[in-house]
Amino acid sequence: MDATATAAGSTDAATPFSTLIRVASHEQHTEAETSSFMSDLLGGKLSVDAYARYTEQLWFVYRALEEAAGPLADDPVAGPFIRPELMRTAELERDLAHLRGANWRAAARPLPATRAYAARITACARDWPAGYVAHHYTRYLGDLSGGQIIRDKAERTWGFARKGDGVRFYVFEDIANPAAFKRGYRELLDRVNADDLEKQRIVDECKRAFDFNGAVFRELGAEFPLSA
Repeated sequence: MDATATAAGSTDAATPFSTLIRVASHEQHTEAETSSFMSDLLGGKLSVDAYARYTEQLWFVYRALEEAAGPLADDPVAGPFIRPELMRTAELERDLAHLRGANWRAAARPLPATRAYAARITACARDWPAGYVAHHYTRYLGDLSGGQIIRDKAERTWGFARKGDGVRFYVFEDIANPAAFKRGYRELLDRVNADDLEKQRIVDECKRAFDFNGAVFRELGAEFPLSA
């Protein structure tokens, strides 16, 4: 932990910022990915209701992210990251209509951890655009990477049509080459309009974002415990 934190705070220009942020947040990222809820979900041990509840929580998070996108489009730090092809809210709404029916909004409710997560995103977008970038990075690059594993597992476990209703959140129809897109995104991170101190703050916020995500998983796990 100390070593990565030191590396992230280093002024060594030879190490790209995208590498520093990935290495420094690795521990929190791993903890979130290996939560009991996500392990049980991907292992096919939970019902489609648990998957729907998880999807619902994502809707609250992405609504916060994407409601802030427009006002930040011209921001010198966050603006370059605002890309319409990444937007997920509409796809989440299609998935939720499929999973829970046309009136899904009436019953939708955020977990306490989700509410805190969304509030932090909104606060960063309003007061600290560089912090918003940290949340943008942890969510969207995750969707383009590990999110594809979730899509495949969901299709196999609950019988969703390949890249169809129920998993549209994970399908980026306007990104023809995800690998190239991710390379371009990392290049944006490497050129982010921030000095070394601000970059360290972004790294810290990235860790915080993964912690928020982990808290959501813990609360989902408490709501959907495996039978003894």
